[in-house]
Order: sequence, then C-alpha cells, then structure tokens
Amino acid sequence: MPLFDRYIGIDYSGATVPDMGQKGIRVYLADHDSPPREESPPPGRSKYWSRRGLAIWLEERLHEADTTIVGLDHAFSFPLRYFDRYGLERDWPAFLADFHRHWPTDEENTYVDFVRDGVCGLGALRVGDSRWRRLTEERAGGAKSVFHFDVPGSVAKSTHAGLPFLLQIRRALGAKLHFWPFDGWLVPQSVSAIAEVYPSLWSGAYPREGRTPDQHDAYSIAAWLRETDLDRRLGAFLDPTLAPPEAAVAAIEGWILGVR
Repeated sequence: MPLFDRYIGIDYSGATVPDMGQKGIRVYLADHDSPPREESPPPGRSKYWSRRGLAIWLEERLHEADTTIVGLDHAFSFPLRYFDRYGLERDWPAFLADFHRHWPTDEENTYVDFVRDGVCGLGALRVGDSRWRRLTEERAGGAKSVFHFDVPGSVAKSTHAGLPFLLQIRRALGAKLHFWPFDGWLVPQSVSAIAEVYPSLWSGAYPREGRTPDQHDAYSIAAWLRETDLDRRLGAFLDPTLAPPEAAVAAIEGWILGVR
C-alpha cells in the first residue's frame, strides 16, 4: 500500500521579495491516478507564485484529508559547525526560531540581500562559511554549501529566503505535518510530510517535453515521489542506512531525500 495519497514537487527561488511572483517558483502535483501536472497560483496580481502565496497554499493543501508528501529544493538546516560557532542548542525547531530572529526574510519588501548587506535584520550575527557543507551535501556529490551565494546552482539564497516559511508552516500545521527527518526518520501513518530534495538526482531520468528547467525540476520531484511510492520503494529512502553517528548529525543538519 502506498504511504501517501498525493505528491507535490516544488522548485523554489530566493529572488526578489516574499510577495512578488517569480517565474522560478514552480509547483507540480500528482496522485495515484494522475501523473504530475503544474499547479498555478490562485487568481490575483501575478501568474507566478510568490513565496508567501506558496506557503499559504501549502498550508491549505496539507490541512486536507489526503496525505501528501512535499519535496522542496532548498536546505532545511545548516552544518553543525554553524551551531557550534554560535553556541546554539542542537535542536532544529530552536534553530528555525533563532534564524528567523536574525534573518527576517519573510517580511514585506525584504530581499535576502537586504539582510546580507545589513539594511535590515541581524544577519551579520549569524553568517556561515561557504566551505562548510552538511554531511548530506557531501554524500550527494554536486550539492553546494548553504552559504555559497552568487554562483550557478547555488541554493544559499533559496535556503535563506525559505527557512522562515518553514517555521510558519510548522507552526500552522503542528502534528499534522512531519518534517523529515527532524521529526523522525519514519513518517507516521496518515500524516503528511515535507522533505528536502535535490532535483539533479532525478531530473535526467525524465524527458524534458518542452518544460523550462524550473518546471522540469518541479515535475521530476513529483514524478519521482509518485513512482517510488507506488512501487513501494519510498519507505526505504525515508529510512536510509546510516551509521548511528551519521544519523545523529542528520537529525540536526537534515538530509536530502534520495541520498543513501
């Protein structure tokens, strides 16, 4: 029996401000009977998703009865060296709250670069080193550091823009949503889940069929989640074989779904 009823793949972007629609944010949704199809934002000012609009839409979908797994392509946490540098408790919810206090990138008219440049927030008190990589990034191969800004393929800006919205969604959904693997490697039955993904692991396995790179990444996430769940392989990816010390690190730094 599949673990989930629906599958959502999201290609994210940290560009511009939280309320502005962005061509780089794409969302695909699939279920047992239907392959991934692109989801457009509700009618309004923009034909593209904004980060805030996407967070609201996700909250609504995840409150519904159908169990859903969401694959989101930015990091959910930082390397342990960041926690150690700032004397932070090795607790993921506490990390999210501390990050948001220093990097309020969900506020109106706030660019990530505004915080980086000291125009707002307290980002200078919580910076990392582009040489630091999480264990899962090392295992994934080409994944870049969450602090590696302004280079092709970087997820640093997306991560710094997206983390406050993870906090918002977590507060809104509570026990209805399992943040993997921070809430545990095994997702309880009848509970939806959200996981970090790295589309490059899967995008080459699917024909492009006229999709833009952002569309294809989101499509590939939803397609892979659906296929691996329907053929009963997803459970093994949600419970990767890690040595106990590695699992302890991943419980704080997070893990990319699909990385062994």
